[in-house]
Amino acid sequence: AASPPQYGIVLDAGSSHTAVFVYKWPADKENNTGVVSEHSMCDVEGPGISSYSSNPPAAGTSLVHCLNQALRDVPKEKHTGTPLYLGATAGMRLLNIMNLQASDAVLSAVAATLKSYPFDFRGAKILSGEEEGVFGWVTANYLLENFIKRGWLGEWIQPQKKTLGAMDFGGASTQITFETRDTIEDPRNKVMLKLYGQVYKVYTHSFLCYGRDQVLKRLLSKLLQAESYQATIPHPCWPTGYHKSLSLSSIYDSPCTEKERPSLALNTTITVVGSGNGSLCTLHVSKLFDFTTCSFSRCSFDGIFQPEVSGNFIAFSAFFYTVDFIQTVMRTPVHLPSDLKDAAKTICATSWSELLQKAPKLEKRLPDYCAVSTFVYLLTTKGYNFNNHSFPNIAFQKKAGETSIGWALGYMLNLTNMIPAEKPSSHKSMLYNYWVILILLFVVTTLMSLVTAVCLLRRNKSSAI
Repeated sequence: AASPPQYGIVLDAGSSHTAVFVYKWPADKENNTGVVSEHSMCDVEGPGISSYSSNPPAAGTSLVHCLNQALRDVPKEKHTGTPLYLGATAGMRLLNIMNLQASDAVLSAVAATLKSYPFDFRGAKILSGEEEGVFGWVTANYLLENFIKRGWLGEWIQPQKKTLGAMDFGGASTQITFETRDTIEDPRNKVMLKLYGQVYKVYTHSFLCYGRDQVLKRLLSKLLQAESYQATIPHPCWPTGYHKSLSLSSIYDSPCTEKERPSLALNTTITVVGSGNGSLCTLHVSKLFDFTTCSFSRCSFDGIFQPEVSGNFIAFSAFFYTVDFIQTVMRTPVHLPSDLKDAAKTICATSWSELLQKAPKLEKRLPDYCAVSTFVYLLTTKGYNFNNHSFPNIAFQKKAGETSIGWALGYMLNLTNMIPAEKPSSHKSMLYNYWVILILLFVVTTLMSLVTAVCLLRRNKSSAI
């Protein structure tokens, strides 16, 4: 009989929200690839933990509902043996830059809440951008069984499959990670991984301040600057018929915009009015990238080295949501860069009332699809250098099977040592092999006797005639 499953829990504390993932796997097969799957998932109500800098205990309290859900999702007798991890990403990286004491206080408050549960709590930490990128890459390739496979004789096969590149787009940062044969000229972008006896040379970079929410803040800051902070300013990326009053403090409360902070009082409010101008929007969004400086043989942007993109890619999180909006709400397929460019142009030219009519459920994020689609177009084509040949190799999806793609699973697999560096030994499967061989012998014998019987019958019939 199969042994009861094991469980593991990871809290993905992102900049805009926290998600609790409960994973499970058969205990006797834990080093096989692709056997861990998502058992359940819970979205924490409210903003990301980094928003609780002025009230850290509330960050801990916010997690209670989902942790109680996890208590129900994991069988009671398994609670004490279930590892529990919390990883925080770019929202906390930014808070850490802005106010170290506050970020420590938030992490401590969250850890205190997690310790009060019967699970095996193994720490709350802020991941580096590189870890976030690499663990997302590990998750995608693990789920798609690109590292290793069980053969039909129970033996281990290294499927000489290429690994998939991974592109993540969160609220405060964006990551690109892929295996490459090229020289990685900046050691900070190079990760060597040994998984199941195979060595992978992986390029990774995380762009802080290039997540969705920070991009929108930086864009607003650029527009305000261009319009000299007048009381009312047009926003070319917002739909016509949409307007909003914003306080300067809501734009300049981040390390991503602080260099552009004006000398005006931060309680000043400015009315921003949508003008729905696609080409002007593109012009402003392109100013968020610096393509001028590069001290390597080639760069993506902001002076960051990047080899040429190669192989297939999977683009998840906000990449998926943006392209999904274009395909389902705007009803235009995205195969080529020009499709993305045209879709962005169309969204930018659509009025607020028309957008609301198309997608009433998405009201909160609706005004920003023009800017975000434009940003995704510029990031992939001008930034990462995907072209008509390589762009079709990007699959925009958020799950592999029933499991969400993101850094959480890869993080747990790493910390629980479920991906061995060496190739698993095959002696465990020897017994299995004998059974397979016996069954094969049985099948072959049965087939041969059938064939013999048929031949004999035929001979009898022919001699009877």
